Amino acid sequence: MAKKEETISLIDTFSEFKELKNIDRTTMVSVLEEAFRSVIAKTFGTDENYDVIVNPDKGDFEIWRNREVVADQDLDNPHMQISLTEAQKIDASYEIGEEVTDEFNFAKMGRRAILNLRQALASKILELEKDSLYNKYIDKVGTVISAEVYQIWKKEMLLLDDEGNELLLPKTEQIPTDFYRKGETVRAVVARVDNKNNNPKIILSRTSPVFLERLFEMEVPEINDGLITIKRIARIPGERAKIAVESYDDRIDPVGACVGVKGSRIHGIVRELRNENIDVINYTPNVSLFIQRALSPAKVSSIRLNEEEKKAEVFLRPEEVSLAIGKGGMNIKLAIMLTEYTIDVYRELEDGVDDDIYLDEFKDEIDAWVIDAIKSIGIDTARAALNAPREMLIEKTDLEEETVDEVLRILKSEFEEE
Repeated sequence: MAKKEETISLIDTFSEFKELKNIDRTTMVSVLEEAFRSVIAKTFGTDENYDVIVNPDKGDFEIWRNREVVADQDLDNPHMQISLTEAQKIDASYEIGEEVTDEFNFAKMGRRAILNLRQALASKILELEKDSLYNKYIDKVGTVISAEVYQIWKKEMLLLDDEGNELLLPKTEQIPTDFYRKGETVRAVVARVDNKNNNPKIILSRTSPVFLERLFEMEVPEINDGLITIKRIARIPGERAKIAVESYDDRIDPVGACVGVKGSRIHGIVRELRNENIDVINYTPNVSLFIQRALSPAKVSSIRLNEEEKKAEVFLRPEEVSLAIGKGGMNIKLAIMLTEYTIDVYRELEDGVDDDIYLDEFKDEIDAWVIDAIKSIGIDTARAALNAPREMLIEKTDLEEETVDEVLRILKSEFEEE
């Protein structure tokens, strides 16, 4: 009776794998057959004279053994040969040299063989599952998926897809203001699939520009239909983004289509990205015009390009400088990312003013690092610094209030002396 129980236990094991694992029928039959053959070969030295028939639909299996009939005294290998006397007990018509096929009871091999079978099966199934997971997600790189939060750690979150596969969303790929609880659904783009030592890890991202691009494709039918093309994207995740779009059909306004009536299309994207402000601009191959658009909402007065070094010197009216730079330097940083040009912002001198002095001339009185901090926000002359709002200088340069006040005092005294 114990042997029968062992056989039933094996059938239960196969049924369990068949139901729980995402493996097709043909592969399952192949895996089961290979597992049986592996144990038989390990036990008897060969499996070439065994036929394994797996019936996954019924959840059972059959093993048939083929042995050559030999004279009783010539029996050397009972696993591949059968004596004439034993063969004729099965059928009296058997003769030497013929082949006898009889059903082999795998359970008779004992518990160790059954244990080996289960281990071989589990190992092969795990390997196939890993291959299946890798192949499934390597084709999904760059696509948006939804998954459920299963566990939250300090450096990453573990998510489960609808098939129970494990996905990782590292902290570095999360928007800084992202906050999720266990059981909540997360939308992210499949960034990459690492497969070190055949152990696939699916890495998701919510900070990738590709995520923003896919969200626009989902929200704007004209992009999905190919009527509007996304040419460039620059993002500071959770803060602000700039996206350059182009349409080959003059009847379509690409910016208007992306924003939607009263912002209806862009609103869902902004909400998904934790209120990330998104500027949509018209792309143009005209570099000078593209840089001007990228610096929006600031209005550029003039621009000087060095296309070889990919540098641009941009001149603006004094009141436009802070708009071009943006809060925390964010606007100019995004413009640089979007255009792939180094952009230096300069304040236009007011008409009739030609007695300005470059900040570098004050290095005897002002520390070089302080001057560099002020120049880094596009202000490189004394009058430009004096014309800039004090609060803006403090915020953009990240200098102490006392330092800024001292600089302004020195600069002001220079012109008073004149």
